[in-house]
Amino acid sequence: MPLLAHDRYCDEIAQQVEQLRAVVTSGADLSATVPTCPDWSLEDLVRHTGGALRWVDALVRSRAQENIPQEKVPLGAGPQERGDAAALDRWLADTGELVVGALREAGPDTGVWAWSGVLNSGFWARRMACEITVHRADAALPYEVAPDIAADALDEWLQLVEWVQGNTPHEAARDLRGPRRSIHLHATDTDKALNAEWTVELGEEGMSWRRGHEKATVALRGPLTSVLLAFYRRLPPDAPGLEVLGDREVLEFWLERTSFG
Repeated sequence: MPLLAHDRYCDEIAQQVEQLRAVVTSGADLSATVPTCPDWSLEDLVRHTGGALRWVDALVRSRAQENIPQEKVPLGAGPQERGDAAALDRWLADTGELVVGALREAGPDTGVWAWSGVLNSGFWARRMACEITVHRADAALPYEVAPDIAADALDEWLQLVEWVQGNTPHEAARDLRGPRRSIHLHATDTDKALNAEWTVELGEEGMSWRRGHEKATVALRGPLTSVLLAFYRRLPPDAPGLEVLGDREVLEFWLERTSFG
């Protein structure tokens, strides 16, 4: 499937920042543990997400050709005060304006360092749209996301797993190699034109994937947002509305070995 338009990713980042700000200013306990990221408090999650956006702003704004360490990013760790919702909200608002402005000004094709094989600002617009989409779910379940973004986030995740498997020494990604098995993802609540179905094949040569309806060793069916969150390990595969058909162990095998995201 073709990528979404660069401005669509920028718009989504801006919208997701606003929705995350709404969580910060809702009176939520910033010290509360995030169930899907139990090592983090809500404040830690917001600082992590905003810090990633600040880092990308620094990369894109400077047209960086090598990585910029996080500690060199201005205000990359967030405001000095902890437990101050107003300060955290102001920092997050400024962060969103900075990164969206830098990405819009650069357009999709400006050369910028990246850790993947796609070395341009378009990679970062897409990566941050997907990153903040999933982390907002960490901050506020249940939630919904636009179907085009949800489908693209699944595409991107499969592409990243494929890239990690082929280009890094990560043991979990190497473990995806083995006997031939397949996983089918099927969104049950979207327009057919979106083609929100995916087939992931695992074999001795590694993993591959494609869009479309096919028989598989195991299938995960349900609303698109729920399928996305289950595949990102934010919901259990047997969460309400989801259905696992076939060899559940194959799906669990995949989820265990893609926990590096």
